[in-house]
Amino acid sequence: MSFIIQKIKELGLELPPAPKPVGAYIPAIRTGNLIFTSGILPVIDGKVIYTKEIGGFLNSVSRGYDAAKLCALNALSVINDIAGLDNIERIIKVTGFVNSAPSFNDQPKVINGASELLVSIFGENGKHVRSAVGVNELPLLASVELELIVQVK
Repeated sequence: MSFIIQKIKELGLELPPAPKPVGAYIPAIRTGNLIFTSGILPVIDGKVIYTKEIGGFLNSVSRGYDAAKLCALNALSVINDIAGLDNIERIIKVTGFVNSAPSFNDQPKVINGASELLVSIFGENGKHVRSAVGVNELPLLASVELELIVQVK
């Protein structure tokens, strides 16, 4: 078993199957020693699990945090299909989009769900640069969308 997949299991999580694209694009592309993912949603079995805006009446920061964590796992699944998780040398960049209620400004706390998970899995090599952006809508009513850039062997 992959060392990284074992680490994910030790965290009480599971690497889901790579989500299928919902449009005319590919989930990720490798160029040289970098992999760029498309925007990844909080999907399980083709269904968006976390929907609607964060910071509104129903969705808290903690729910957004969980959505970002699921997005990160889905992104790792896509990367696993291309290069294998044990070949990741470093997480370079995380870009997170948060479907935000008006006046909500805790996007960084939401995207911490992804960032903290990546550091838990990859240690120092999981530390990355990041953007956490508030938007008024995301595809399929998703609460969070995430993109990763990783360096591989």
